Amino acid sequence: MTQDQLATQGAVATDLKESAGLDGRPIELLYNVDMAVTVELGRTRMTMRELLALRPGKVIELDRLARAPVDILVNNTLLARGEVVVLDEELGVRVTEITGSGAERPSS
Repeated sequence: MTQDQLATQGAVATDLKESAGLDGRPIELLYNVDMAVTVELGRTRMTMRELLALRPGKVIELDRLARAPVDILVNNTLLARGEVVVLDEELGVRVTEITGSGAERPSS
């Protein structure tokens, strides 16, 4: 990500923090609203026969390369992309790109 992109994202975040809703109430009213956040490693399609044949140890091949960014979705809307990291034996995601598209993910 370039310095210009980082500066633009910082300015947008500042604008959002300082903005008010349409009726003049501060946006802080929304800060405690729970949102479903999903990190998607990849997708695949399987037949019912393949699903029923799943057993422990079985590997499911996904439609992404090992080093490809993962999608970060909020309420099934693509918000960002990132990379998987390990933090004290737990998985996490480092955000590398804010998509800003607001496009809903197609179901496949």
